[in-house]
Amino acid sequence: QVQLVESGGGLVQAGGSLILSCAVSGSSFNDVDWAWYRQAPGQERLLVAGITKYDKTSYADFVKGRFAISRDIFKHTVALWMNGVTLEDSAVYYCNTDKRWNALESWGQGTQVTVAS
Repeated sequence: QVQLVESGGGLVQAGGSLILSCAVSGSSFNDVDWAWYRQAPGQERLLVAGITKYDKTSYADFVKGRFAISRDIFKHTVALWMNGVTLEDSAVYYCNTDKRWNALESWGQGTQVTVAS
C-alpha cells in the first residue's frame, strides 16, 4: 500500500520561501508521475505542480515562476520549492500521483502552509 507523508509546512511571511517534502513508500516511485496539490478552507483541492517520470515539470498558472517541483529517485521523495509566497498560497498541501495521467493514491495528512502579511 502506498504511503504519502508530507512535511515542511509552517508559518511564513509573505514574500518568503518554504520547501515542502513528500516521502513516498510502497510505490513504484520511478514509474509514476507525481504532483503537489493544495486545498484552502472551503475550496476544492487544486493541482499545483507536477513532475513526470521523465522529469518534465508543469505548473498551475497561479504558481508559475514562483514554485518548483523536484523528485529524488533514490530517496523516493518529491519536493515543492515555494518562493515569493503570497497570502493566497495559504492552504494544506498534499502530494499524490498526477491525476492527469495516473490513478490517485490514498491521500496523506498533508502539511499546512500559512502565509502571514
